[in-house]
Amino acid sequence: MTDLTALIAALPKAELHLHLEGSLEPEMMFALAKRNGVKLKYGSVEEIRAAYDFSNLQDFLDLYYQGMGVLLTEADFYDLTFAYLKRVHADNVKHVEVFFDPQAHMERGVSFETVLNGVTSALKDGEGEFGVTYKLIMCFLRHLSEEEAFELLSIAEPHLSQIYGVGLDSSELGHPPSKFQRVFAKARELGLKLVAHAGEEGPPEYVWEALNLLNIDRIDHGNASALDDTLLAEIKSRELTLTMCPLSNQRLCVTEDLTENPLARLLRAGVRVTVNSDDPSYFGGYINDNYLAITKALNLSADEIVELARNSFKGAFLPEAEKNAYLAEIDRISV
Repeated sequence: MTDLTALIAALPKAELHLHLEGSLEPEMMFALAKRNGVKLKYGSVEEIRAAYDFSNLQDFLDLYYQGMGVLLTEADFYDLTFAYLKRVHADNVKHVEVFFDPQAHMERGVSFETVLNGVTSALKDGEGEFGVTYKLIMCFLRHLSEEEAFELLSIAEPHLSQIYGVGLDSSELGHPPSKFQRVFAKARELGLKLVAHAGEEGPPEYVWEALNLLNIDRIDHGNASALDDTLLAEIKSRELTLTMCPLSNQRLCVTEDLTENPLARLLRAGVRVTVNSDDPSYFGGYINDNYLAITKALNLSADEIVELARNSFKGAFLPEAEKNAYLAEIDRISV
């Protein structure tokens, strides 16, 4: 198959870096605001989209936290999650490992159980209707304290049968991974997988901390790894996966242009990199949009596209038998 667009559409894929709150489309934001009697500062869908002109991560986060104010009930979280699953099913996504940010809702007075029940009900129904399997990852907001992260973990503990791992997101600069070393160790004791945003806006030292102090199982973003050859060698030796997000990087000015994105260089250096959408409503594209954009910008070959799809399953928290089944399907399609 030589048509790269058709190849991308045909390949089964896993998405390993997706914030559910970041899939809140403006149309749904307005609908939920009306349903819940929430007054928005924007008068139209067009005004919201016009606001999606970010100069950095913090600019995005300011709008992101405003937008999620319409999410109040189990039905809201269900609708948000189910809409995402329906959309990525159209992109031939077979498995998702999604983030959610309970602290951002709890500080608005929404209970942890309201968020979790709405999300997990939709994930179960989505698997039944679309065949999309899932793992749910609970994130700590890094601009908050480690004590607050411990409080969240304690609240979540009775529900850990529904949560597969913990992550670390929100404002990176000034909040290094070392700030959360103890709570990540506790999460590991509880049997949870560990991931962390590192090296998006932060330096290579943040990635080193995530590896050596948090002992993470997977690196979210990891762009700064390209600046440190020793770090790259360490990532390869540990066979760690980077969940990279090209359109996000462009919209947040992590890289000024997609042609400067380090994804291809890392891939060609033997690093297990993957393509993901991060916050697709805000960054202008779901997973296939990211594949198409980075393929064009970096002149990726058909073999490299196939490798990215294979990496998405290799890096997933799936049993080996399930990984191998997806990899065999990719091999059949890519011949």
